[in-house]
Amino acid sequence: MVVLTGAGISQSAGIPTYRNERGEWLGSDPMIHQAFLRDPLARQRYWARSARGYPLMGRAMPTDSHRLLARLQQKGLISVCVTQNVDALHERSGHQGVLHLHGAIEDVICLDCGHRSSRRNLQQQLEDMNPDLKTRQREDFDARPDGDLDLDEARVRDFKVPTCARCDGTLKPDVVFFGGNLSPAVKEAANDAIERSSALLVIGSSLQVFSGFRLSRRAVELGRPLVLINPGASRADAIATHRIAERSDLALTHLVHRLEHSA
Repeated sequence: MVVLTGAGISQSAGIPTYRNERGEWLGSDPMIHQAFLRDPLARQRYWARSARGYPLMGRAMPTDSHRLLARLQQKGLISVCVTQNVDALHERSGHQGVLHLHGAIEDVICLDCGHRSSRRNLQQQLEDMNPDLKTRQREDFDARPDGDLDLDEARVRDFKVPTCARCDGTLKPDVVFFGGNLSPAVKEAANDAIERSSALLVIGSSLQVFSGFRLSRRAVELGRPLVLINPGASRADAIATHRIAERSDLALTHLVHRLEHSA
């Protein structure tokens, strides 16, 4: 089967979700793709906030859910893991060949020359250029699933943003902001995985973002069972074959036991 994961699977690692159990948006407005491209102040705001929120992502460790899914893959019960999350917790748990629908926070790309670099290395640059970053970091706890957080404008205005080491161009995290396009290669690979699958298991996602809902709908169109594990409502509840209204770590513990003993 194919597994599609959302922010709920990383919640017990200390990374919060975008939405509550009713599917309602939490926190401030997300970064919009076109605003990041066109507005220098929007980019400054993003990096100022991300510099304080990213350490949460860097410290996070895989949850029981990540480890259980990696175990199912090792036993041949999962073919492909598709994730809407930008963290690297699936890979840290030993999962192979993860498809990141919305990109990966650990990578940075230059919008001018295409050079790729490490987000961890960029974090050091951000801290070197903004000495007060670490001293104020303890004040900033309202982090978001993508490493972003809410921050007052006074701190944004004084924040210094590095440029590309190769061409002095504009740096962007290799993630899909709201309003941005998915990687065509990742989108095609995810669709192919659904077509080859025997079932789709969606874990920890309300599927409010259309990229995940589209895959769920495609699985149903192909006659594949669609199983949802999420404590709250989902956009695909009406088309699901089965729905388990439970947190992912609890539900997966029982599901893995059943699958391993029936395989």
